[in-house]
Amino acid sequence: MSRQIALLRGINVGGHNAFPKARQLELARSLGFQEVSVLLQTGNLVFADPGTPPERTARRIEEGILAELGLTVPVVVRTRDELAAVVTRNPFPSAVPEPKTLHVTFLSEVPADTARLDTLDQAAFAPDRFQLRGRELYLWCPQGIGRSKLADAVGRARLGVTATARNWNTVTKLLALAAA
Repeated sequence: MSRQIALLRGINVGGHNAFPKARQLELARSLGFQEVSVLLQTGNLVFADPGTPPERTARRIEEGILAELGLTVPVVVRTRDELAAVVTRNPFPSAVPEPKTLHVTFLSEVPADTARLDTLDQAAFAPDRFQLRGRELYLWCPQGIGRSKLADAVGRARLGVTATARNWNTVTKLLALAAA
C-alpha cells in the first residue's frame, strides 16, 4: 500500500483553528485511513492509502474537518513519491545543513498566473532567494524567515491556489515517516 502526506493549512497557529494532535489522529482514522501518524501539532498527517488520487484525499479530509469541527481548513496532499521528488529537486542544497532557513510552500496545483512572483527582483532581497518548481515554491532565507522581506513579498504574491508551507526539518521528517 502506498503512503500519502496531508498538509493542513493554518491549524493551531496563534490560538486559531484549534485541532489537537490526538483529534487529528482520531479524525484520520474515522475517515478510514490506516497506519496514521501525526507529526507535530500543526497538521501533518502520514497514512497508508490504496492509491486514491491526492486531490480526492484532500477534499475528503477538508469535508471531514468541516463536518466534525466546523472548521474550513484547506488541505494539500502529496504521495510519498511526490514528497521524495520535492526533496530531490531542492534548488538550494547548500541550505540543507541549516534546515530552519529553507522552506517549501506546497501548492494545490501549478499556478496559472505567476506574474506576481515573476516581477519580484530577487537581487533586491539578497541573500534570500526563492524558486518555483511545479507545485512547490522553495524559499531560502539564510538569516532566518522572521527577518526576511522576501518571505513577506512571496507570501503576498497571491497565486490563486491553496498553499501551505513547511520548513525543511518538517519536510524531511515527513518523508522519513512516509518511508517507514
